[in-house]
Amino acid sequence: IQLQACGGGMVRPRGSLRLSCDASGYTKPLYYIGWFRQAPGKEREWVSVISISDGRTKYSDSVKDRFTISRDSAKKSVYLQIINLRPEDAAVYYCATSNMASMFEHEYRYWGQGTQVTVSS
Repeated sequence: IQLQACGGGMVRPRGSLRLSCDASGYTKPLYYIGWFRQAPGKEREWVSVISISDGRTKYSDSVKDRFTISRDSAKKSVYLQIINLRPEDAAVYYCATSNMASMFEHEYRYWGQGTQVTVSS
């Protein structure tokens, strides 16, 4: 399975951004796709996860009021809409696949290459 994350860029504080994650090359069912982020000097942090089949979602408490995860199950694409961006949201954002709605990095098997989000005025 290959995951392609894109949509990052430089955004002003309080701006918005939509990240995309496209999955391809899978021969087995795709169950969940999650988003993680890693800021410089920090550990990778789980952000959100969505069920590809029924769209159920989970969010980290730190982002649940500003981040929205969604999916296009036909396209096997997952999106992360971010509003009201803050400087602390600046990070490389990764998408990854899992067989469960997990917040734990080790339970994700296939990872995209990451897309950089920079928040700066």
